[in-house]
Amino acid sequence: MLTDPSRLAEFPALGDKTYLNTAAESIPPLCVGEAIDAYWMDKQQGMRGRDAHFAAVEACREISAEFLGLQPREVSFCSCTSEAYNLLGTALDLGPEDQVVVSDLDFPAGVTPWLRAARPPQVRIWKSDDGELQRLNLVGLLNEKTKLVQVSLVSFLNGHRLDWAPFHEAVRRLARNAIIAVDVTQALGRIVIDCPGADVFISSTHKWTLGIHGGCIIGIPERNANRLTTHAGGWYHLENAFDSDRFQHAKPMPGARSFSVGMPNFISLYALNASLRYLQSIGVPLIQSHADPLVKTLHQGLAEIGVRPMCPWHDERPTGIVSFQHEHAAAIHAALEEANVHVMHQAGRIRLSVHGYNTENDIQRALEVINDALKL
Repeated sequence: MLTDPSRLAEFPALGDKTYLNTAAESIPPLCVGEAIDAYWMDKQQGMRGRDAHFAAVEACREISAEFLGLQPREVSFCSCTSEAYNLLGTALDLGPEDQVVVSDLDFPAGVTPWLRAARPPQVRIWKSDDGELQRLNLVGLLNEKTKLVQVSLVSFLNGHRLDWAPFHEAVRRLARNAIIAVDVTQALGRIVIDCPGADVFISSTHKWTLGIHGGCIIGIPERNANRLTTHAGGWYHLENAFDSDRFQHAKPMPGARSFSVGMPNFISLYALNASLRYLQSIGVPLIQSHADPLVKTLHQGLAEIGVRPMCPWHDERPTGIVSFQHEHAAAIHAALEEANVHVMHQAGRIRLSVHGYNTENDIQRALEVINDALKL
């Protein structure tokens, strides 16, 4: 991943493109394809293949927990982050008297479930200031009615990385009973996850983790297991799914396990187990040490050609994402596409994302194309 020979061997799809769009979709290593093939072979065994299926789930639970700093019993899976947040809503069972704090840098999956609830809580928005979330803008939103504070460790929108310690201190001081839910989708696999005191971790599986669609990791420390048990129906998450009393009451397993309400999406977990173990074999700190200087170079290069990123660079809180807005964003994106440079374009915003498989040449190529497009 970090050298030219290994990059081409493990990511042959990168041989003919400059790929700077991992924040939307990753390019998985070949070992992920091998894991998908293994699932297919196990599936050919019919019911007998389930032993291998469930073994893969447990292996994936183990490595996912390691990445989150949790125990395997504190981690489970569902199909996507949207499902996870809606299930979290059933666990919290909020009403009109309750308050939820979200940020304007968050992804819709972590915000809209509270707006669509049958009994919607009051949603208060932590607004960013010049692309960053400042603690001073948060403290006035917190009080004894705050039941949930939902944040992203790294924003999908502009790459802002939350300054965790002062954020956590403010919530615990001013809304001591609030649940802190942190979406680590744009961080897991790219930066070391260090969020002490978080109550819920949620992440999709097809971005920086190098997995595929159809999976979501949920981490809930045991101290919150009873408090954060879903009220959803199903069977896989129930202790008495096939007992004689199953039609009298449903007894869910507590905490994270209650989020796995139905049969696991085995193929996504085969893939995730392979991709996380691949990342583990390299080491996230080594990925950071390789990729962070590339992101800094990208920030500096954009500034030199008169483009201002939406969020400033912080040496102490680096991320893999750089976004900028421009009146000619569509034309810039078209030029990048023509040059086979893959980035995200949405509503006048260009987003570039840098993982361990990117190179200095990728950064310079993107900067060259953007600069040329601005001259037209």
